Amino acid sequence: MNMGGAHGRDFGLVCRDASGHNGVQLKRTGRWPSGGLYCGKACMTPTNQGSIRLLRLAGIDLYLHWSWFLVAYYGISQRAGTYASPVWNVLEYLALFGIVLLHEFGHALACRQVGGQADRIVLWPLGGVAYVNPPQRPGAMLWSIAAGPLVNVVLFPTLLGIAYLMSVAGLAETMPNASELLQAVFYINFALLIFNLLPIYPLDGGQILRSLLWFVLGRAWSLMVVTVIGFVGVAGLILLAALAQSVWMGLIGMFILLNCWRGLRQAVEMIRAARAPRHEEFACPHCRMHPPCGAFWICGNCQQPFDMFAERAVCPNCAAAYVTTGCLDCGAPSPIQAWLPAEPDEQIETV
Repeated sequence: MNMGGAHGRDFGLVCRDASGHNGVQLKRTGRWPSGGLYCGKACMTPTNQGSIRLLRLAGIDLYLHWSWFLVAYYGISQRAGTYASPVWNVLEYLALFGIVLLHEFGHALACRQVGGQADRIVLWPLGGVAYVNPPQRPGAMLWSIAAGPLVNVVLFPTLLGIAYLMSVAGLAETMPNASELLQAVFYINFALLIFNLLPIYPLDGGQILRSLLWFVLGRAWSLMVVTVIGFVGVAGLILLAALAQSVWMGLIGMFILLNCWRGLRQAVEMIRAARAPRHEEFACPHCRMHPPCGAFWICGNCQQPFDMFAERAVCPNCAAAYVTTGCLDCGAPSPIQAWLPAEPDEQIETV
């Protein structure tokens, strides 16, 4: 994932109904139009609600959650006295989130490079969340996730180069606060890289492991394996937080725990969908797979699961009609009509 001390990326598939209403948040990797895989309730990931839109860069909207300011004040005050002026404390905190932002842009741009969607990044107290939706292929997922930590790796020679130039110019002695800030940024970048590479889902390390296992085990079982490993890892993290009496580490642990639970439920639903009988009369226009029979789609209007194809693209609970849905096998969204065979008398009526 991408959290800040960690940051968060495997979240955010947002379903929308035909009227454009937001559906349940499913997966932190992007959006599906109208009706997505049913995998449980939303996880505690930041959304646009309560966030300030800062700017749009390279087609990606950048948001800052309001709670960031509260935690920023606390974090800066905890570091008071480290520098000669509190201005340097502010710069240090901004540098932390500058690194997080570059990391998230790494995820987003890599996702686009492999043909995926990425249009939003949200910064919040636990770091950053890049809402990306890469193609449902292990290679595409692997590159989209690995690109974030690679940004941190590239930053190391950059920071060392700046430190060398400062030393040659004698600025390390004449500007001790700047030198200390640069050293702090170096260690912050190192800590973020190591933390994110822990093989704990949904951290980047856990998702990289999932992508590698995907080649061997498939999409559903790879997710199942990494979420089980994630539970073990998060138990250790919570224990460490208790021993260190660290509330902050405990919050991060709870965040990871909730997302592990969500991932496990999603994996169970994916396995159940893979084993279910299929609607042989319909086929995804992208991968040609037949959709499974069962309530594997969730209505973006009333949040209730239903069978998109058995119900003829109309939610039986609230009568919301859909014109587009996502394939549970390849993840690609397509118009309902595109799933139909050529015979006109078999077509679904949509609003």
